[in-house]
Formats: sequence, structure tokens, C-alpha cells
Amino acid sequence: MAGPLATLLDHSPMLVLDGAMGTELQWRGIDVSLPLWSARALIAHPDSVLQIHKEYIAAGADIITANTFRTTRRVFSRAGLADLSAPLTRLAVELAHQARIESLAYDTLIAGSMAPLEDCYRPDLVPEEHALHSEHADHARRLADAGADFLLLETMGTVREARAACRAAAGTGKEVVVSFLCASNGCLYSGEPIDKAVNAISPCNPTAFSLNCISPRHIAPALRALQAATSLPVAVYANVGRAGEERKETFIRDVTPEEYLNFAEGWRQLGVRIVGGCCGTTPAYIEKLRKSFAPKERQES
Repeated sequence: MAGPLATLLDHSPMLVLDGAMGTELQWRGIDVSLPLWSARALIAHPDSVLQIHKEYIAAGADIITANTFRTTRRVFSRAGLADLSAPLTRLAVELAHQARIESLAYDTLIAGSMAPLEDCYRPDLVPEEHALHSEHADHARRLADAGADFLLLETMGTVREARAACRAAAGTGKEVVVSFLCASNGCLYSGEPIDKAVNAISPCNPTAFSLNCISPRHIAPALRALQAATSLPVAVYANVGRAGEERKETFIRDVTPEEYLNFAEGWRQLGVRIVGGCCGTTPAYIEKLRKSFAPKERQES
């Protein structure tokens, strides 16, 4: 029996994913300082997380992503705080469910976000195998138990961590999407080729592959390499600032919603099935995508 994401893909030529959470919180004056990043808002401003989810649904997102990118126990340990990973992971998924209910958008899917355990941009910091398997398994199980519809592995920059995280996620019985972080040359941030990553992960039977947190201006080589390596559906959700810019006090956008839509139209023509936004994107970007990609009957309803 097909899972909810595969079923939606079967019935829709193009799906719209939501946009950024962390930078959107930042622009609303909420503290997202590292290492907690967007998870900090779950402690002090859960109402803002809920509101952002609702705005993305109103903009037309078919999929919203639970704010669990940084709710692992390792993050709280690095921050020197009590381990709130379990309750905050559950809260994040509950907020996504609440947004779906309050928006009367019962067909909107909820992706449970899983990120690299350490720094996305530092493949040299990837932990040893035992830590990868146990910690990703903990996080995946919590997301599944909390009610995520499928698991979204984001900004995976090494084959080793992507494989470990995918095994852990698949072990929950949920559908899995694996999204890679690539350099401008089209290889993973580790320097490994995408086809090597796809071959290593394919035995876990992911539902789709993806690219994220790459400038739309630099995504073409990675997209060509990914599409050559797999026949599975492909997703793209790019950032609209320079790589790593979200770490600074102020994120600087360098792609407008109109420019982003132009890039996304090109990805659609190349066969991409899911498009959303990463760092720097807002509900306005998602609304542009929805209005362009929606079936005619949805636009008129």
C-alpha cells in the first residue's frame, strides 16, 4: 500500500513544499542563535511557529515541515542545556498538526525534519557510525511516534550520514525523502559524487530524493547529476542567500520571489516533482509557486 506522499505524487503533477522556518522566525525578532537555531522558538515562542505553519498553508503548501531540524539531544548537549529533545520534537509535530486542523487543510502532509547531527557545512565533523545510527534512530522514532506523515532528511552533505539517517528513518516504517546539500560543482559538500550517495541509499527504498539549501543559481549541476542517478521523484528547495548566511545576525536575500519562480519553472520543465523553499524564503515565495503550479481547478476554487 502506497504511503501518503507517494499517493499525493501519483495524483498531482507538481507538489509545493513550504519555505524556511529559521530565517522567518529571525525576521520576526525571535532569537534563533546557534546551536539551537529554530528549536529555540519552541521553548519561548511556539505561537510564532504555529503562525508560520498556518501562513505557509494559506500560501498553498501541500507539505509543511515540522520545526524539528534542531531538536536532537546532541544539540541540547552542545548548548549546555537540559535535554528537551523528546518533548520539543513532539511539540513541533503537534504544532504542525494544529496548524493543519486550524487551517482546515486536512490533506496537507507533515514532514518530520531530520538534519545532520553536527554542522551542515562541516562534513569533517560527522560523528562515528554508532552515534549516527543511535541518534538518528532516536530522532526518527520520536518523529514517527508524534505523527509525522513522512520523514525528510535535510541538507545531507556526506554519504555516510545520509545512509545512516535513511536506514534509521526507514526503520520506522514511514516514507523517507533524502535531500542533499551540494557544492556548486554538483558534488555533495563532502566532495563525494551524488551517484555514490544515491547508490548507497537506494536499498533503503526512499520515496524521493531532493536537493536543498543551495543557491538556485548553482543548483543545475547537482540537479543534472541527481536526475541521471535515479528514476525516483526529485524535489528542490533552494535558499535565497549565500550559503551559511543564516548563521549571521541578518540574513541577506539575493533572489526575489519572482526570480525564484523563474528558476522553479525551469526545474519543473526538467521534471522536478516537488518544489519549495529553504533559508530566506517566506510565504510570499510559496504563494508564487502555488499560483504557478496549481491545477486550474485549484486556482479557481
